[in-house]
Amino acid sequence: MTKAAIIGGGVIGGGWAARFLLNGWDVAVFDPDQQAERKLGEVLTNARGALPMLYETSLPAEGELTFTTSIAEAVSGADYIQESVPERLDLKHRVYAEIEAANRQAPLGSSTSGFKPSDLGAGMATADRLFVAHPFNPVYLLPLVELVAGRASVDIVSRAEALLRSVGFSPLRVRAEIDAHLADRFLEAVWREALWLIHDDIATTEEIDEAIRLGFGLRWAQMGLFETYRIAGGEGGMAHFVEQFGPALAWPWTKLMNVPEMTPEFAAKIGAQSDAQSGALSIRELERLRDRNLVGILRALKQAGSAAGAVIAEHEASLPTDGPGSAPMVTVRRVIPSDWTDYNGHMNESRYGQIWSDAADAVLAHVGAGPEYVARGLSYFTVETRTKFVAETHAGEAVVCETDVTLADGKKLGLTHRMLREADGAVLATCDQLLIHVSLETRRSCEPEAEMSVRLTELIGTGA
Repeated sequence: MTKAAIIGGGVIGGGWAARFLLNGWDVAVFDPDQQAERKLGEVLTNARGALPMLYETSLPAEGELTFTTSIAEAVSGADYIQESVPERLDLKHRVYAEIEAANRQAPLGSSTSGFKPSDLGAGMATADRLFVAHPFNPVYLLPLVELVAGRASVDIVSRAEALLRSVGFSPLRVRAEIDAHLADRFLEAVWREALWLIHDDIATTEEIDEAIRLGFGLRWAQMGLFETYRIAGGEGGMAHFVEQFGPALAWPWTKLMNVPEMTPEFAAKIGAQSDAQSGALSIRELERLRDRNLVGILRALKQAGSAAGAVIAEHEASLPTDGPGSAPMVTVRRVIPSDWTDYNGHMNESRYGQIWSDAADAVLAHVGAGPEYVARGLSYFTVETRTKFVAETHAGEAVVCETDVTLADGKKLGLTHRMLREADGAVLATCDQLLIHVSLETRRSCEPEAEMSVRLTELIGTGA
């Protein structure tokens, strides 16, 4: 599959377009808004600066973006279609009619946050390929997408799930049709209670946001609701938590079944508080701040192999890589993440060590000294590195590392690395690295297996 059609290029549609484009798909967008190309371009700029930072390797070459003058042109030949038009059922029905007239085969997902697929598909001849694929903003960073099948066939939903996983999503199949699906029902409950707190002058917008982002929001990001409460139950676990706090459910703590009237005065009150809280930053500045923060959180979760981070790690493992074997040997290809920079605004020196370590691991994996070799009780330890810093390296820059094997003499392995800026080939840093072959049982140096020595010797002077 190579082409995605995005119908509606606003915040959500633009995020979908960025997710597909940065994973190598060609994307055709239809949006009648005369400002659509500019708005989507700004979303794409943010995505280009954020998404590649999640990975320790490079994403595929970016696909081609096309803006079309009709829905028919956008969906013609598309392998996947995502509808992200405003939440008006009559509008969606008109859009689906135009899609059906031009493309009757491709899986058709809707970004709707509230409508059920049975309502969306009313009157469609091809409702068996329509389903809800509800993402979360920013679509290009957050991995969750809710899948609601409705009348869509098992084959279509399975194809869609595999396709979405291939671009880094973690699809969550919603078991039955229900208004607002799953996640937005939680958000609606919190939103209603927040509105009452503001309405009754108990809290401001900023105080409510502080309560979330400094408290339970951090726990929810890694454990969700039930694991968080299981821990709160102590050694008795969830059963003890329910026993202890269950009676509180009968207390009048919340107003979940009604909502304050959204009068002009109340709307102005919310707007004024929000302006006081965040008005000093433009929406684009807030988006970039959000993206930098999300990248840092998601990378920490990836390192732990937990929650959303595990999804990113799985996607990263599926990405194609150059791998050693070409001349010169390319051992690292990645984008420098924002959390690798220091107070001077350039890459911290400790992170160069990470690049050299990853490059060495790539060489070892290439010659067969990877995990299986380590499992046999043998490995290489770095005993010396000499780094020369040639030019500054900044967050967001795409870099490659080229490696030469310079020494393969018994226990000793010598490597020379060159880190280059991919945009212009400028050398950013070099490193001479010495590794010693060791026995993991004795933790002392020893001779490598004969076949290993031969493989490494063959690489000396070849640059490959």
